[in-house]
Amino acid sequence: MLAVRPTENIRFQIQRTEVPRQRRRISARRRIVRDTVRPGKIIAIHISYVSRAEQRGRRPANPSYFFKPASSVAGTDGTVERPAGTELLAFEGEIALVIGEPAHHVSAAEAWSHVASVTASNDLGLYDLRANDKGSNVRSKGRDGYTPLGPELIDAAGLDPAGLRVRSWVNGELRQDDTTEGLIFSLPQIVADLSQHFTLETGDVILTGTPSGSSVIVPGDVVEVEVDAPGAPGSPSSGRLRTTVVQGEADFDPALGSLPAVDDRQREEAWGSREAAGLPSEPEPASGTPALSPDLRAKLEEAPTAGLSAQLRKRGINACVVEGVTANGPGTKLVGTAKTLRFVPGREDLFKSHGGGYNAQKRAFDEVAPGEVIVIEARGESGSGTLGDILALRARSRGAAGVVTDGGVRDYDAVAEIGLPVFSGGAHPAVLGRKHVPWDVDVTVACGGATVQPGDIIVGDGDGVIVISPALAEEVAEAALSQEEEDAWIADQVAAGNPIEGLFPMNAEWREKYRTRETS
Repeated sequence: MLAVRPTENIRFQIQRTEVPRQRRRISARRRIVRDTVRPGKIIAIHISYVSRAEQRGRRPANPSYFFKPASSVAGTDGTVERPAGTELLAFEGEIALVIGEPAHHVSAAEAWSHVASVTASNDLGLYDLRANDKGSNVRSKGRDGYTPLGPELIDAAGLDPAGLRVRSWVNGELRQDDTTEGLIFSLPQIVADLSQHFTLETGDVILTGTPSGSSVIVPGDVVEVEVDAPGAPGSPSSGRLRTTVVQGEADFDPALGSLPAVDDRQREEAWGSREAAGLPSEPEPASGTPALSPDLRAKLEEAPTAGLSAQLRKRGINACVVEGVTANGPGTKLVGTAKTLRFVPGREDLFKSHGGGYNAQKRAFDEVAPGEVIVIEARGESGSGTLGDILALRARSRGAAGVVTDGGVRDYDAVAEIGLPVFSGGAHPAVLGRKHVPWDVDVTVACGGATVQPGDIIVGDGDGVIVISPALAEEVAEAALSQEEEDAWIADQVAAGNPIEGLFPMNAEWREKYRTRETS
């Protein structure tokens, strides 16, 4: 093993004893030497551990990656700067793989033979700039010193890639402790997958993701990360990679680019939970309207939309129906408060500026609170999808009550299997950009001809979807349930052979019979 000294730029190069060429890839006799050249590539994976996926409420179907610049590499016992005007610098303890033999289109079965060594890494990130980067992480994770590596390299030969462990401490307190058995994507799979897109060259570094427990660190904090193989002979270890946070003084120049910005969602993800970030346990609806009480929700779940709309009509409100939408499955019932999302008609230049990255659509599904219904204005244009299975899964994991859109749904069958109540204009295979540009969240929208404000109450069933003002909801629900009881009694009388005339609606005689039904 080789000690990696602090702040030195490093490149990992493989030297082997002379063996026949066909055996070089699997030779167990590997020695790592240090040079003064940086790694050629640093590739990092987004979410890879089950524990992290459960924490974030989204589990990727396939691995996804981003690059970090070689200038971000640092050694152990160094410092990392939290820039002036920022608050959300977070640590991420990870296992780093160092490539030995170049890998190009290798299989998962042979991928591990191309790994020379493993070590500890800290994939530091600044959440204040994450939204601005729109997924690339160029600025949020690419700053100087944001990829500490070391201090020791463990020879990968003979190691079980499923038997590695990563642990992280902050100021001596254990914060992360997980093993590669908890990976969604195995280490060989990650190597093999990357190799089918570009050549992994000698000295390249792969950061293999962080487990749950990552959180915010502040100036003065000391982070330590260690990777070891507890089940391997001698229990080899990387030693502790130590980094101290310091406060930066230089300000960002607003004339040059976007400035750091944070919101409660970024705080929640940086800290690891709303509680850790000091936020309310559940976000309130954007309008400030309180969530439905359990009692009112129960009444609305029992009351049919036909009865509710009839009661609204009696109170002079006819424009309460979301037209042209149907449920994604029989027996679907939907009750919740509205969180709104607005699409404008597709236009290529506007989709380029507003459709990519962390756009309004993604924000709506990431921010939806438990019990809320995402109501989408798509202008009745169902010629492309306004959500698909990944967004539906995200909404369900957030505790959303459902989705109502007067546009189309992609992955229609998969969305139905997720179990999230969805009312839509039907299935369509096309992507969002064909017809729509995601524009606003938490604004008044028009969905299926109905005006919907954030915090309005949405109720849906087999007859359709209606919108109820929170101020009327209790009164309307009580009246609808009372009417349901009356209608059920009338149906019993009709079934017994009584004529409709005078019974539906009830005249005075029948009304008196209904009034005294319990005592007669």
